[in-house]
This record gives sequence, C-alpha cells and structure tokens, in this order.
Amino acid sequence: MLKNTLKTLLEPWGPSGNEHNVADVIKTLLTGHVDSLRTDALGNLIVEKYGTDDNAKRIMLSAHMDHIGFVVTAIEKEGFLRVTNVGGISMDYSRGRHVVFENSVDGVLFCQPVKEGKPTLADFYVDIGAKDKEEAESMVQLGDMCVYAPDVFSIGKHRISGPAMDDRCACALLVELLLYTENQKNTIVGVFSTQEEVGLRGATVAAYGIAPDIGLALDVTGAGDIPEEKYPAVILGEGPAVKIMDRSMIASPLVRDMLFEAAEQAEVKVQREVLPYGGTDGAAIQHSRAGVPTGTLSIPCRYVHSSCETIDMRDMEDALKVLLTFVDL
Repeated sequence: MLKNTLKTLLEPWGPSGNEHNVADVIKTLLTGHVDSLRTDALGNLIVEKYGTDDNAKRIMLSAHMDHIGFVVTAIEKEGFLRVTNVGGISMDYSRGRHVVFENSVDGVLFCQPVKEGKPTLADFYVDIGAKDKEEAESMVQLGDMCVYAPDVFSIGKHRISGPAMDDRCACALLVELLLYTENQKNTIVGVFSTQEEVGLRGATVAAYGIAPDIGLALDVTGAGDIPEEKYPAVILGEGPAVKIMDRSMIASPLVRDMLFEAAEQAEVKVQREVLPYGGTDGAAIQHSRAGVPTGTLSIPCRYVHSSCETIDMRDMEDALKVLLTFVDL
C-alpha cells in the first residue's frame, strides 16, 4: 500500500552522501519483485524490470534518497557542536528543531543571540546534552551529520507531514511502480539516486552508465496555495504536476506530452508546473552523453526543506496511475 510504503521510507536516516540506510530498506521491499538490482560507485541503487516489447525503450526513472542535513564543523569546549549545511537549509525553519545523528544521538538545533543584523549558519549550534568537549567527542565526531528527526504525522483526511518528504515520497512512488508493473511494454530502469541535494551528483553518473532512451525525474515541487504564496501555480490535492520548466531544465516536449497522454488515458487530472527556482535529477539525465529526452512528474509539497514537508496522498495515488500508464506508451 502506497501510504505504508511512504511511511516506511520516511523513517531511515539518510542525508546527502549517506543514503545507505534508505537503500537497504528499498532493497528489502523490492528483492524478488524485479529482474536486477545493483549499487554503483556513488551509492545509487539501480533496479531494472524488463519490458516485453521487442523494441522496448529503456526508461530511466529517478527519485533521490538523500535529504538535507547539517554536518559538524567544530566542537566547543562547553560541548556544543557548530554545524554547516548539507544542501539547501532555511535558517527560519531550523531554529529550535529536534535533530538526530546516525548513531541515534539526539540534539536541539538552536541559534545564539545576534547583536546586529540577521543570524547566519555560523550562529547555529547543536546541543547534545554534553557537559564539555570531551563528553561531546565521545558521542559525535567532526564530520558527522544530523537531520531533522523523523516526526511523521497526518493532518486532515488526506495529508501527511514530516521531514524527508523531499524526496522519499517519490522513492515510495517508484517502489510501488516496480511492485505493481507486470509485463509492461518498456524496460523500467529505476534509479534511487544519491546526493541530489548537493548537485544532482548521483543521477549524473547513473544516467551516463545507463544511457536511457527516455528519462523521467520524480520529485516534489513547491505549492503556491498558502498565505501570501502564489507561485508556482500548483495546489495540493489537485493532482500531480507535469513540469514545463525550472531553473535546471526545460522539459523535453516528447516526454512532457507523453505524461499528458498518460494522464488522459489514466483519467487523472494533472497540473502544469513552471517552477521559478530549483532543479531535479531530470536536468542531469537530460544533459547526459549526447542528450536524453527527459521530463519530470512532480508531487505538490508545502513547506519544502522544512521539518514538516506536507503532501496530499491523493496526488501520490494519481501520480502512480500516470506512471503505470506512462511505462506502457
């Protein structure tokens, strides 16, 4: 069930460059349900499900496993940890947050008083309850990473909030697609990619090695349906979004139109997305080798890169219907 798969994938600790826990969970979910499964040099989990058509296209669908976090840069004599960002961090979203390290050490992320101007990341610290530097070093080391603690909860009838929704919701979609597809026309090459939040690194090398005929990124997009926000013109619960463009790519018309056709065949309402910022694995796929026709199917998400990223399960369910049709076109 899609909702259960999502909740399962929101739990593992996995900041950029440390996605192994997420990959292990996905392997457990997919083992015995796919034709091949391997991990490449950057930690991308690459899964194939072969198509039945003699002229089957190889469709690369990429969803990234990593999420934003913080890395320890110094340990002070009083035992507090200084940190900097791993990926795109909002300081407004970070003050007073519960964070957790891979070894299950918990901490409070806070900001020291600033006499002049606005605080920067240099003013943030993590309190892990250590009495001094020696005790802190017995708990956490320089270079260790922490993330927003995985507090996942429902709001209203259809919506779920929590950190790492970007992009574990798309990982859940890709897992479900690989579980549900049977005797599909085209070969699905599912890539659960690494280090997207720090420069699309995993998808870049994966696309080069796979050399797909068609690429499709699965990711979240901002929702312009909250107070004082109007862009992008995407609304939670009104269906998944077909990306027209963002800062990293202009969707290939071939793939964009395939998504619209798949949505029509599946009788699913989709939205048109023009994102004035950001990017996805789609850009890495599109630029690979001599170029790959590529698009992006997006899940509307409120409060992106916060500890309460919020999606609507109806958008997820409709996105899965679109994908099941898309891989058979």
